[in-house]
Amino acid sequence: MSAVMNRNTQPSKYGATRGAIQIKNVDKIYDPEGAAVKAVDNCTLDIPAGEICMVVGPSGCGKTTLLNAIAGFHSITSGEITLDGELLCGPGKPQAEPGSDRVVVFQNGALFPWKTNLENVAFGPIVQGKMSKKEAYEKARSLMADAGLGRSERNYPGEISSGVRRRVEIVRALMNDPAVLLLDEPYRALDSLTKSVMHESLLETYYKNKVTIFFITHDLEEAIFLGHRVVIMTSRPCRPKKILEVDIPHPRDYNALTSTRFRELMDETMDAVHEEAVKAFEAGEKEG
Repeated sequence: MSAVMNRNTQPSKYGATRGAIQIKNVDKIYDPEGAAVKAVDNCTLDIPAGEICMVVGPSGCGKTTLLNAIAGFHSITSGEITLDGELLCGPGKPQAEPGSDRVVVFQNGALFPWKTNLENVAFGPIVQGKMSKKEAYEKARSLMADAGLGRSERNYPGEISSGVRRRVEIVRALMNDPAVLLLDEPYRALDSLTKSVMHESLLETYYKNKVTIFFITHDLEEAIFLGHRVVIMTSRPCRPKKILEVDIPHPRDYNALTSTRFRELMDETMDAVHEEAVKAFEAGEKEG
């Protein structure tokens, strides 16, 4: 018990006191009585509290399956996943319960088009009865101001750019003070210039909140620019092939992209990812 308490109260090397994820020997088999498709195989990964953990790998390798297991959307077949020492799923509990301690931001936006951005951000805690309307609106305005969204409060999602909508969604995810943000390619549809602005915005938000981030991407430049570590997954079934420490100091800005070390890390990551992508292509795996 004391170990769990220490994990929850002692700051990690990233300055966070909660959000440590431990994935231990996790397997996931879809349709075990039929096709028996193994999506995740003996996956083990420790993510310290407050880390930005970037996850890359071939399409369809099982990255999103793993994210969904952490979120509580999918069950696991064996192994266990814990958050701050508490079991999310494992023996006797194959599927985690979704909770406000883990919030997901998907590729496709989920803002209510008939509500203003401010109403969207404040909506969750009000409906859940965690805050009064006044409290929720005050917190939403503060978070939106910190994210440079103060002028967009009264706009509707359809009146703002896709990049700003992504920012609103991440701010909304922070309303319940989660321990973990689970991001599944949130910037995939954005152009490169908008994406660069969003990267810096996400880092600014992270520096203020120090929330653990589990971020799936196919963009290697994005992975290295944002992450403390980059976890390169194998082709299906998914397990870590290589874990790359990104030894470029935080806080970061876009000057990091032109550094020699950044290019070295890009080359190292690309070699490992390409090898798995070739395996996936030869196996005829499809995106999913």
